[in-house]
Amino acid sequence: MKIHEYQAKEILRRYGVATPRGRVTADAGEARAIAEELGGRVVVKAQIHAGGRGKGGGVKLAKDPAEAEALAGQILGMQLVTHQTGPEGQKVQKVLIEEALEIARELYLAVTLDRAAAKPVIIASAAGGMEIEVVAERDPDAITRVHVDPHLGLLPFQGRLVAKRLGLEGDTANKAGKLVAALVKAYLETDASLAEINPLMITAQGDVLALDAKMNFDDNALFRHRDVVAMRDVAEENPLEVEASKFDLNYIKLDGEIGCMVNGAGLAMATMDIIKLYGSEPANFLDVGGSASQEAVANAFRILVSDASVKAVLINIFGGIARTDRIANGVVEALRSLGGVAMPVVVRLEGTNVEQGRAILRESEFHFIVAETMADAAQKVVAAVRGGA
Repeated sequence: MKIHEYQAKEILRRYGVATPRGRVTADAGEARAIAEELGGRVVVKAQIHAGGRGKGGGVKLAKDPAEAEALAGQILGMQLVTHQTGPEGQKVQKVLIEEALEIARELYLAVTLDRAAAKPVIIASAAGGMEIEVVAERDPDAITRVHVDPHLGLLPFQGRLVAKRLGLEGDTANKAGKLVAALVKAYLETDASLAEINPLMITAQGDVLALDAKMNFDDNALFRHRDVVAMRDVAEENPLEVEASKFDLNYIKLDGEIGCMVNGAGLAMATMDIIKLYGSEPANFLDVGGSASQEAVANAFRILVSDASVKAVLINIFGGIARTDRIANGVVEALRSLGGVAMPVVVRLEGTNVEQGRAILRESEFHFIVAETMADAAQKVVAAVRGGA
């Protein structure tokens, strides 16, 4: 789960991370009032779940409250396009009004999971304010990586090491070391998958602040963090993904034309691969779960065909725990509830009661294209999209 910048800063402040003063608003007039409270000169920042907002025109400096109001009015409601939103962009519904501070240096600092090492890792660089992927590609030595034992947390010398690698000295280094420790603690205690500060700002006075912040969270641990769940902004998420989450379906929208409904993440990935192998593109990742109940299948199918980009559906179910006859009934009932669909539906069933399941599909009032193997299913669904079935 993702949250907005202002929400990430709210969490980090609880752990002692310093941030610029500011408030969020959805009203241009209130933006002016906030700017007056903060001394007049402020930064107006669009709040969307994507990076690259400055390059897209979503971050502006206002010299006085009147300009803050004008800029907020321009940014609120705009369809902000960045390299992370895709060409469709994301509508801006809130702006963060923050005091404008004099920046002496911009650094990069983040904590994420190193899956290979099975440990959290601190990633730091003196090249802050830039896309860290570009920095890592052009100059790998500019990136410092320090692994953290999840049971011990950050040890004091590690915080000092990060500060030294960033080229900081004296009191500024001490402040930076404490901020690194606070960021690691926030990451661990909130079950985050990413806690990022870019840029980490050093002021002319040697203070260390999070000028920008981003936090993502492990969905599987959200039951332990009701305060984080309350920060969820469904307006920032794909509507089909939001709908799927209501039924505990693992659904991710993609850019292809073939809707996929599969039970099991591994089989879902293999299904997407074989669709690409035979010359088409999957429109989604959808795992209905190992049990694949009749209700789950019906809800999943309804969500699939709600996607305007879907031209055909491939249902690929292996009935180990699940019975394929029940799954077949779920598919038939889903079509009945929708009054049928015009697009081709290819179904490949294998496993428990497979013959009964195939018979249910063949004997139904709908024209299912029944496949025997994965390759057969992929070929048939691609042919259906191309007009060959």
